[in-house]
Amino acid sequence: MLLPDELKIYLRLEPTDMRKSIDTLAIVVSDILKLDPSSGHLFLFRNRTGDKLKALYYKQNCFTLWYRRLERGRFVFPKEKSGHIELSTDHFKWLLASDKYSNLGAMAEINYESFY
Repeated sequence: MLLPDELKIYLRLEPTDMRKSIDTLAIVVSDILKLDPSSGHLFLFRNRTGDKLKALYYKQNCFTLWYRRLERGRFVFPKEKSGHIELSTDHFKWLLASDKYSNLGAMAEINYESFY
């Protein structure tokens, strides 16, 4: 993923319901985090079990929502339980690669034949 140099990345530390839509996550950013969801920065949300991430991003009149789910393993998050932190681009890349720092290497790769 190409990230602009001036991009700020915010991670909400409290787990978020992954059923939330773009509009609801934008409300979380503005009302709970007290930040501007249309600022052009990236806002990350995690689920309770630590195996899912959502990212909300705004650029040129368009919101984008990314969703990442690990089939096995967990992302590594800070121990704090509330508020938000700003991540560096390197920390964000490490977070996305955090599955490589778990015991996934000892697990067999999953090959899907059906998605029903």
